[in-house]
Amino acid sequence: MLQSLRAAFRIKDLRKRLFFTFWMLLVFRIGTHIPVPGIDTEVIKNLFKEGTLFGLMDLFSGGALRAFSVLAMNIYPYINSSIIVQLLTLVIPSWEKMSREDDGKKRLQEYVRYGTIGLALIQGVGMGLAIRAQGALIDPSAFQIGIVALTLTAGTIFLMWLGELMTDKGIGNGISLIIFAGIVSRLPSSVVGIVEYTVAGRITIWNLLVLVVLGAALIVGIIWITEGERRVPVQYAKRVVGRKMYGGQSTHIPLRINQAGVIPVIFASSMLAFPATIASFIRADWARNLEKIFDFRSPWYSATYAGLIIFFTYFYTAITFNPAEVSDNMKKYGGFIPGYRPGKPTSDYLDRVLTRITLAGAIFLAGVAVAPNYMMQATNVPGASFSGTALIIVIGVALETMKQIEAHLIMRNYRGFMK
Repeated sequence: MLQSLRAAFRIKDLRKRLFFTFWMLLVFRIGTHIPVPGIDTEVIKNLFKEGTLFGLMDLFSGGALRAFSVLAMNIYPYINSSIIVQLLTLVIPSWEKMSREDDGKKRLQEYVRYGTIGLALIQGVGMGLAIRAQGALIDPSAFQIGIVALTLTAGTIFLMWLGELMTDKGIGNGISLIIFAGIVSRLPSSVVGIVEYTVAGRITIWNLLVLVVLGAALIVGIIWITEGERRVPVQYAKRVVGRKMYGGQSTHIPLRINQAGVIPVIFASSMLAFPATIASFIRADWARNLEKIFDFRSPWYSATYAGLIIFFTYFYTAITFNPAEVSDNMKKYGGFIPGYRPGKPTSDYLDRVLTRITLAGAIFLAGVAVAPNYMMQATNVPGASFSGTALIIVIGVALETMKQIEAHLIMRNYRGFMK
């Protein structure tokens, strides 16, 4: 791996991409420490209770929410806007047609950006009203609420631009890397907190060892499921084009168990975070009830979270892999799956296989996201320190980024990270 890293830094283009990604993530981290003007940050910090979903979202934002910085809303309005546009693509024929064209995809991406601005404004106004009710606004006027909403919206728009810029000029998916950086930046303080809990006697050594062993097993399981695939054999018939003969070789279609990657977890967590974030700032009985419902320890939350992960796993897999399109392309170039006729029989077979393996991947993702919460309660570890959700996101984003670096190295005849 060290040789691969040295090889990566020898390549000028790859080195520039790596440094660009690093500097953009550094800009993001600096932004999390710039507070919104006119806010009493001490009042905001007192609203946080260890182990709540609100604390979990602060973990994802890298502490920006606790500090109520200009990046407090993070990239979640963008993610929610993406969900809405993708859902509408399935029900609006003209949008579905656009999704299959390059120019149409660019137009849909513009819709996502406009939706991000709208959702960020709504959430920003809601958060401004909420913190005024808590007495966190130095000037509780409507003008100050507008300043808060515009500042938070500007922060989200900046992160949206930063993420797209990182995707274009850096390494990996910029939006996912922003969430990744927020989680990783809080890990040192989480480790210190666990050590303090152990020294104070709130966590026994045996509980800590059990947590470490189970955590290691989860990491291995996540990597195994993420990298696992079902290889569907494909045979290409021989054909003559001019004076040359093509085809006649055997290959395979790699159907991944977790085709959707880390996206379902990000989608599900962002959808559940929106109402809980607003409710955490409001002093009202209905807000307290809503906060209890969205407490990650409640059975309702666990069931809803698991259900959303399974739904978005199937949803995103359906978007990224079209069995009918794959079948048509195989037929066009003389390919077929042994035992199945080209066309609809092949498409139905691929759809059936993909449905079965996706179910296994979706259930595993949901289990890993929910189970560690109860495991940490049993061992008295703070719930927001190491969550299954954070673990899935960190490992998934790290693997995808490594694969991109791997692709750059292989293009230049270097041996990559993964063997």
